[in-house]
Amino acid sequence: MRTLIAFLAVVVGGCATVYTPPPGTAPAPAPATETIAIASLLDGARADTAAGRLANAAATLERALRIEPRNPRLWQELARVRLKQGDYAQAESTAARSNSWAVGDSGLRAENWRLIAHAREARGDAEGARAALEAAERQR
Repeated sequence: MRTLIAFLAVVVGGCATVYTPPPGTAPAPAPATETIAIASLLDGARADTAAGRLANAAATLERALRIEPRNPRLWQELARVRLKQGDYAQAESTAARSNSWAVGDSGLRAENWRLIAHAREARGDAEGARAALEAAERQR
C-alpha cells in the first residue's frame, strides 16, 4: 500500500506543468512559474470582471490566492476588483499586500501605488492620493 501511494505521488507530481502565455494575450503577463491552474483562475476572474460579475471575480481570485498566497499579480488583480466594487479600504490594503510580494517588479509596484491613489481619492483623501502617486513615480 505504501508503495502504491509513493508511486501515485511521483506520477501526480510529474504531471505539473508551467504555463507561459503568448505575448500580448493578457493585460499583465503571468510569471514564468505560474501554473496552468493559476493562469486559468486569473483568466476566469478577468472575464468575470469584464462582464461585471465582480463578486464571482473576487471569489475566483481568493481561491487562486489560497493556492499561491505570495503571487503579487493575484493580489493586484483582487485590488482592482475591490476598487470596482467600491470597497476602497480593501482595495488599498490588497494593493499594499501585492507590493509586499512584488519586491523586484517596479512596474507592478508602480501600478499598485496608482491603485492605492485611486482608492484614497475615492475616500476623499486627496493628500494621501497625492503621496501614493509620488510613490508610483519613484518606482521608475
